[in-house]
Amino acid sequence: MRLIDIMPPKLPCDDARAILHWDIATGYGLPNSNHDRRLAILDVDQSAAIDRRAIPAHAQESRWQAGDGHSIRRIDWAGAAVPARGSILFLPGRGDFYEKYLETLEQWHRAGWRVTAADWRGQAGSGRLGKDAVTGHIEDFGVWIDDLAAFWQEWASATPGPHVLAGHSMGGHLVLRALVDGRIEPDAAVLSAPMTGVNSPPLPLPLLQTVARLMCLVGDPFRQAWKWSEKPGELPADRAHLLTHDPDRYADEVWWRTQRPELVMGPASWRWVERAYASWRRIESPGALERVAVPVLFLSTSADKLVSHPANLRAAARLPKGEMIAFGPEAHHEILREVDAVRDRALAAITEFLDRVVPPA
Repeated sequence: MRLIDIMPPKLPCDDARAILHWDIATGYGLPNSNHDRRLAILDVDQSAAIDRRAIPAHAQESRWQAGDGHSIRRIDWAGAAVPARGSILFLPGRGDFYEKYLETLEQWHRAGWRVTAADWRGQAGSGRLGKDAVTGHIEDFGVWIDDLAAFWQEWASATPGPHVLAGHSMGGHLVLRALVDGRIEPDAAVLSAPMTGVNSPPLPLPLLQTVARLMCLVGDPFRQAWKWSEKPGELPADRAHLLTHDPDRYADEVWWRTQRPELVMGPASWRWVERAYASWRRIESPGALERVAVPVLFLSTSADKLVSHPANLRAAARLPKGEMIAFGPEAHHEILREVDAVRDRALAAITEFLDRVVPPA
């Protein structure tokens, strides 16, 4: 494993972390540009701005039909370079939606990549699988692996290589699980704070799964596994400090949830929890990660309060071509939505990794 320690940058003061409030527009259509929230970056040819609160005019939202007819929401950037640098498929985390990552996806597009992102079945714009509109539920993580394998096959055959698969949190877990199961064959993978385990007491996985299985037996497995707020779907007051030091980027998520209410999701079901432990056990099984031949870059932070940084370190070390970019207290869970000093280092590390393992033609 190749390990790189990232020195912490200077953080903003605590007062700057207070969440700001803006006037919220109404309606369910695409939002108009919010010029106050733009970030200037260097384009291929000129300095331009990325509006984190608007779908780029050159990106196309559409639907993909799974084999059983379930409709999956996706977004595609055709690519800014001829020939294309390659293609990146990005998959968000549990309860996430691709709007949160428009900034990163657009930057990859401007760097010449053909970019696609999609919502997982049962969350964001891809419907629900539970008994209400806010609980995240799945009968088995294998359902998501089947979706990913089918989507990957179609997407990879229709896009230029090299093909890179990127995932955040639960998305990173499912990418790793699909690699372990031999269901996908990307040229490289990038995992942002992957959910190889949760930040919880270090009890044996079999015991944790047994407890979750009992909770499914003694009550409705569709019920929420933890309490989030008094109002279903409402964001807890301290949630921002689990995700990012950047109040502006956190507020972008709140804005999108207001503009598109179908994106709102709360806690997971007990069945989700039990199946998550089963999937973790699959990844942890002897020889599973050692059989993965794909170059995989991990971005992980020791300050993560949601997923297990030690589990990420172990997983990266077991992979024959695993590499780790380790952050400290300067980064919370959403590394790709952190303050510029952290986020820039993460994106630079991704660029260096891809240029090395899948170099430009």
